[in-house]
Amino acid sequence: MTNVRKRSGCDSGIIADIVSVAYKMTHKYRGRALIFNNEHFDDINLSPRMGTHMDSERLEKELQRLGFKVREYMDYTKKDILSKIKKTAARDHSEYDCVWIAILSHGKNGYIHARDALYSVEDIWRPFAEDKCPTLAGKPKLFFIQACQGDRTDPGYPLLQPEMMDNETSSFMCCRMPMCKDFLIAFSTLPGFCSWRNTLDGSWFIQSLCEELALKGSSSHLLTLLSSVAGRVAFNFESYNPSNPTMHQKKQITFTMSTLTRILCFPDKSSEEFNDELDK
Repeated sequence: MTNVRKRSGCDSGIIADIVSVAYKMTHKYRGRALIFNNEHFDDINLSPRMGTHMDSERLEKELQRLGFKVREYMDYTKKDILSKIKKTAARDHSEYDCVWIAILSHGKNGYIHARDALYSVEDIWRPFAEDKCPTLAGKPKLFFIQACQGDRTDPGYPLLQPEMMDNETSSFMCCRMPMCKDFLIAFSTLPGFCSWRNTLDGSWFIQSLCEELALKGSSSHLLTLLSSVAGRVAFNFESYNPSNPTMHQKKQITFTMSTLTRILCFPDKSSEEFNDELDK
């Protein structure tokens, strides 16, 4: 690459805002949180996702506690999901800190199952890029995907440690900024691998996420919190299906992609109501 030069073109005030350590989380409202929960599917080869209601209920409770206005959308079709995403991205988010989208479904290889068809993960986050959703420019855009991303299973690896075994809406007019910054996409599993769910208690990932949000959601940096979530999933869970050796004693690890540029915390915010025109 040639003719590359360093240039900001920004005055000192804008530079100071850009390089601030933490995201501004003092807007009037925390933001909208959408939960797309698919339990049943038109394809008879896709089994009902028993236990997903536990994930949705827990997640809604924790997000409300953090100040989000939460809406659940149950068993939506691909058309309905993408329409709701497009409408959400088109709203004015000027008074909101961020946006949170959760997907609870089956999936594979970068795609997610709606009730009737597959759609790509990119279909969910791309409408929130800064050129398409300017009122979320410079604000966190958070996506949490509870879905398989393949059919591989993780048998785990024995870790032997003998010595331990006894025990703001600014669009930065003066600056060029990447359009796809300030995103976080947290997957329940690695590309190509299964994601596990208990039919009574819900998925390992959402259980662990909600437990960490309950403990540290208002005080911990989100990326730090997600490291703790990964630890819970990795260390606290193992599949139990002795009648099927290919599905017995399997493990899971979460996978996070981030273009966040600052520290993200959710300090306490009053639960002041706001009108959500999306549902009118």
